[in-house]
Amino acid sequence: MPYTEMDKTFVKLALISKRAREEPDCQFISLAHLLNEGYLKACYRKLGRDRACGIDNVTWKEYGRNLDENLKDLVTRMKAKRYKPQPSKRVYISKDEHTKRPLGLPALEDKIVQKGIAGILEAIYEADFLGCSYGYRPGKDCHQAINAVDKTIMTSPINHIIEADIKGYFDNVSHEWLMKFLQVRIKDPSLLLLIRRFLKAGYVEAGMREETEQGTPQGGNLSPMLSNVFLHYVLDLWFERKVKPQVKGQCYIARYCDDFICMVQNVEEARHIKQMLEERFTQFDLELHPEKTRVISFGRYERQNAKRQNRKANTFDFLGFTHYCGESRKGKFIVGRTTNRAKFRKKCKEMNAWLKAVRNAVKTKEWWPILEAKLRGHYQYYGVSGNMPALRQYYAMTLRLALKWLNRRSQRKVYSWKRFMEYLKHYPLPTPRITHNLYMLLPVT
Repeated sequence: MPYTEMDKTFVKLALISKRAREEPDCQFISLAHLLNEGYLKACYRKLGRDRACGIDNVTWKEYGRNLDENLKDLVTRMKAKRYKPQPSKRVYISKDEHTKRPLGLPALEDKIVQKGIAGILEAIYEADFLGCSYGYRPGKDCHQAINAVDKTIMTSPINHIIEADIKGYFDNVSHEWLMKFLQVRIKDPSLLLLIRRFLKAGYVEAGMREETEQGTPQGGNLSPMLSNVFLHYVLDLWFERKVKPQVKGQCYIARYCDDFICMVQNVEEARHIKQMLEERFTQFDLELHPEKTRVISFGRYERQNAKRQNRKANTFDFLGFTHYCGESRKGKFIVGRTTNRAKFRKKCKEMNAWLKAVRNAVKTKEWWPILEAKLRGHYQYYGVSGNMPALRQYYAMTLRLALKWLNRRSQRKVYSWKRFMEYLKHYPLPTPRITHNLYMLLPVT
């Protein structure tokens, strides 16, 4: 029965998606019933099996021991409107060298429901989201956003960049505005009640429960979707329908979740758009960071202008990369990219800390494959066209750190550099490679 129920739910989601595309003004009035046992079982199986627990301390494996009974009880409580999400566990991860980002870890049961709601919202809103939005969407990723920025600047008369930063976005999203935006498409009071309860669930930190009157905590399965819905109405649609018609020159936007940049032809219009952005976000109880939001000159004439004005050519940061004005081998303008310095230092510190912790915890043959995987993961993200020097620098740094901590397993120095190179011949580490060839518009296979 659950499997048949699950199949029917996915068929209904496909029909909802089709209707959302064909009828942009359609409002969906019956959605909560899709959160049935079969669909939630599929959501449970999609969850990460080794993720950190919430305040319930229930693991994926433990919940699955009596999965059918647990889901049956969960659905019964949801139908009776007795289900209330537990507060998330507040933890902190490093954002950069000086600040930390708060994360909320939901209870396992809440993760399942969040996954289910996110799937329903995706079926509806994927038809509405614009092409400039790349974050947490099926078939889209950060490298496509970087590629879009590259091609826009390379092929359009772009001379200025608006580099924007939303101050504490996830902690300051207005619940009331978010619910109003959801009601544009959704008129099911049961589903809206569930979403509101998640927003108001609060969090536990140092044994104390804190209420949440605003914000969508990072760490849950629902937060990215709600973030996209909010910024779809606040930023994407507004920019497309309000800003673009007022601008005489060309202007474009690329957004990945809450990170976005605007590419503009004329400096006066760039400054005007920046002011409009500040007023727009203030209207919805958000604020652009005054020190991190700026208008800079950038484009095919930036290097010449900077040389004439006796200054350095401008650069901007987007999605972990510093973008700069470069030259091809033939002397033509290209957009160059290198790993952002702060991100590079953070990755080096993380690698050093991991090697230090693992060197004596297990045998080398056990942690060496993990080191290989870490390097491959780094190349997979940062291996974009033009970034080979930074990849080689990271590879060389990893080799030095590996040698350092191999020799610190005891008081006797085991490996010289020559012997370490011999070891690498037998147990090689992945060497740097470009995995995303932006110049060819296609990923390298």
